[in-house]
Formats: sequence, structure tokens, C-alpha cells
Amino acid sequence: MGLVENLVLVFVAGLLTALATGLGALPFFVVDDFSDRWNVALWGVASGIMVSASVFGLVNEGLAYSAGFPTLMVGGLLAGVVLVEVSDRALDRIDVGGDDGSHDHDESSTVDDDSHGHGDHALEAEAFAEGDLKKLVLILGILTVHSFPEGVAVGVSFAELGLEGGLQILGFSVPLLAVFMTVAISIHNVPEGTAIAIPMRAMGLARWRMVGAAVFSSLPQPIGAVVAFAFVRWARAFLPFGFGFAAGAMVYLVLTEFIPEALETGADLPNKGHRELLTGVVVGVVAMIPLMYV
Repeated sequence: MGLVENLVLVFVAGLLTALATGLGALPFFVVDDFSDRWNVALWGVASGIMVSASVFGLVNEGLAYSAGFPTLMVGGLLAGVVLVEVSDRALDRIDVGGDDGSHDHDESSTVDDDSHGHGDHALEAEAFAEGDLKKLVLILGILTVHSFPEGVAVGVSFAELGLEGGLQILGFSVPLLAVFMTVAISIHNVPEGTAIAIPMRAMGLARWRMVGAAVFSSLPQPIGAVVAFAFVRWARAFLPFGFGFAAGAMVYLVLTEFIPEALETGADLPNKGHRELLTGVVVGVVAMIPLMYV
């Protein structure tokens, strides 16, 4: 298969993970709300899946492609952490709550100053409710920080696309790691889509708009997948760096975004939601075990 066909396949894989986010909003077609217990558990499931995919998929592959000390992979891990942290700090300075995009906050703003966790989701809900294109573009920048690393993870996992030993899918020889990462990120995106839909439900948005907003939040993933795939195919020597970058960024997001969000949501629960969070993490890890042995 030619390069164009390969890029299309990788884009489709990334698009599938983005569409999976929309599945997280579907439960609101039959229920009106989720309890805090469920919310915390869902964050735990997403965290368990993400860490498992990073450690057992990306880091493991990065070590396999490294000769001696995995310098490139370690460099990638650090680069992923630094990029997410620097991007978050830069985006913190952007006020998407104001009509003019300035840094001045007024008392009428309906979102708080925290651009993480519920802040991101509430901002997206408000932008969709208002149909504010400018605000949606700014929010897409914030969401890119969260979703792009997941797309990179999918893209680098396709590095061996077309080589022998993969699964035959639609005439392509698809690496087992690519199947693992695509399924893992897709499953992880479902509870994340639910978390995105929760504030939208509270604002009374139509259910299909909630689905569309959840998918919108993951649109950077197919783009990240194509960019990462093109890079590692062009510079194969940097493949361990690519694996490390995606793993470092995703694990850092779990530690700095997902876990704090879960603990904040479960603050009023018995034991502050730690039990629900731990249960969710275990479920997420266990859900990945069958994929590890495909």
C-alpha cells in the first residue's frame, strides 16, 4: 500500500477513537444524571485504561526498539510531560469566558478561572449552548493539549504498518500494537465523553448536541495520529522517542487532570471517593488485560 493509503487508514483509526467519545453521551438518552459515585468511578476507569495502554503498550514497545539504555524513550517521556505542562500554563492565560477574548474577568462570567477538569467541560458546554464560534476555537486549543497525545499514541503504534506479522484488515497488515492502542484509546474515550456531557446535561442542551460536543472534544486525535505516523515513518530512528512522548503525556494527564478531577468530584462522598476511584482504576486495568495478549 502507498503512503496516502496508509495515512488514510491511520486517520480513520484516529477518527474512530474520536467517535467513541460520543458514545459516552448516549446514556443520557435514557437517564437524566449520573451520581458522583459513578462519575468518580468513570474517571478511574479512564485513568486505568490510559496508564495501562501507556505502560504495557507504548513503554514496552519503546524499550523493545531501544538498544542499551533507552535514552530516546526517556527523552520522549520527559518531552511529553513538558509539552503538556507548558501548553496548559500557556492556555491558562487565555480567557475564553469573556466575549472579547481579553484577560479581564467580570462578575457575569458563568465559568470559573480553573481551566482544568469541570472548567474545560463547562466552557465547552457554554460555547455549544451559545453557538460561539470564537470561543469554540479557543476551547479546541485547550482540548488539543488533552487529546493530541492520545492521537500521537495511535499514530506511533502504526509505525510497522504494512510489514509482516500484523493482522490483515481491509488489505492492510496492521500491527497488533496499533489494534491494541486504537481499542484502548476508544474505550478510554467513552467515560471521558460522559464526563464532557455531564455539564451539558445540567445546562439543558439537546442530547444529540451533547454527542456532537463529545466528539468535537476528541477531533485533535485523528490529526495527531497522522502527524505522529508520518514523523516516525520519516525518521524511524526516533520511534522510541515517539512511544515515550505519547506515554509521558498521557500518564502526566492522568496524574494532573484525571485523578484530581475524580477526587474533586468525590469530595463529598465517604472516604472522599477514594474507593470508587480505586475500583474504577482496577476495572480499567483489567479491561486492558485481554488486549495485551491479542
